[in-house]
Amino acid sequence: MTAETDTAAFVDALGIPPEARVDARVPKKLLVEQGAPTTADKRAIQDGIDELQWFAACKPTTIGVPAFKDDVREYLEIAVVGCVFRPGAKARRLIELIHRAIPYPVLLITSDETGIAVSVGHKRHAQNEADKVVIDRVISVGALRPDRLDESERAFMGSLTLARQPRHDLFRLYEGWLARIEALSAARLAGAFSVSDDETAIERRRDAIDEYERLQRACLQLRSQAARAKQISQRVDLNQKIKTIERAMDEAKTAMLGGNA
Repeated sequence: MTAETDTAAFVDALGIPPEARVDARVPKKLLVEQGAPTTADKRAIQDGIDELQWFAACKPTTIGVPAFKDDVREYLEIAVVGCVFRPGAKARRLIELIHRAIPYPVLLITSDETGIAVSVGHKRHAQNEADKVVIDRVISVGALRPDRLDESERAFMGSLTLARQPRHDLFRLYEGWLARIEALSAARLAGAFSVSDDETAIERRRDAIDEYERLQRACLQLRSQAARAKQISQRVDLNQKIKTIERAMDEAKTAMLGGNA
């Protein structure tokens, strides 16, 4: 399958009604003008992006889900956007730039030689600049190939349809997609995909994923130190610390499964 076909399969899995479809190409120059703060970013966009596509505008008039507004954020629309990257593209940075360039919350579907990645990132009002929004954090999961999905990935794809997301308002709907991305990340670590829209369960799983990733970074650092250590006593001490962290990582995996319940 081609990158365009893979992306189309993913968009189809969202079950977006025809009223919300846009299916328009977005010129790269718009992204360069609005989302590239540095010369290096402009070059990354020009060299790394093959095609940028606006697939859908999910808003009250097109999907029947109310807008959301409070003192922190305002969700009038969710943009579903796709991007095909060229080989060697700086995918991680480009994903962040695309999210930052679009003022609405974005469900971003990107494609490169590793497969499909899907990402989201909640946005809020900037504290010191009126009419500006900032992104809280980009959450993503990648290496998805619609023509050869494993069991967890198939369950993930099936969970994305618009009809299965919370419909109280656009913020809750977007949080539903975010929760499903986190559920697949947890499944890849802990071995089981299950999704819940319960806020407590979502937060518990989110905390467990964050803790696992923190411990993983610490473990890698200790392994590097152990490889360089010249004294046996240092290696023994570092290996004991690694084993302690690995036990904590196993506990975090168990907590992820609890978060999925």
